[in-house]
Amino acid sequence: MNFIFRHEIVHHELYVKHKFKNHVIINIMPQVPKYKLPPLGLGDETLGQRLARLRKEKGLTQVELAKAIGIRQVLVSAYERERLRPNYEMIIQFALALDVSTDEFLGVKKAKKNENKLSLNIVRRVKKIEALPEPQRRAILKTVDTFLKGAEK
Repeated sequence: MNFIFRHEIVHHELYVKHKFKNHVIINIMPQVPKYKLPPLGLGDETLGQRLARLRKEKGLTQVELAKAIGIRQVLVSAYERERLRPNYEMIIQFALALDVSTDEFLGVKKAKKNENKLSLNIVRRVKKIEALPEPQRRAILKTVDTFLKGAEK
């Protein structure tokens, strides 16, 4: 007889799911923290909000981030909406894909302010331009340079 056990902590209660023919949920015991830890003071931004902000700052869509990590887009969405909590391996994967430290991803350290932040639309366009063959890329950059020189006058 095979048993599959899966532990979840939900609202400080520990549940064990046993899988036989049907799922049976048994409430084992409430988990009450023994010690009160001082608040970390990480700000008002949740981990999901931070994930979405960092992803957008890098100019990535949920699909692109999911592909970089090797997961599906619906999972990125679930992490951003706080439907799922990332384990330590997923935190590392997100941090690597977003090119930030895990401390920055978790909100322990603040990111250095980048005053020259590009908009998401510009970042996406630049990525598309970089993917073009060299002659087309040169032509577009020449057109942009001509336009910018005219705008400066």
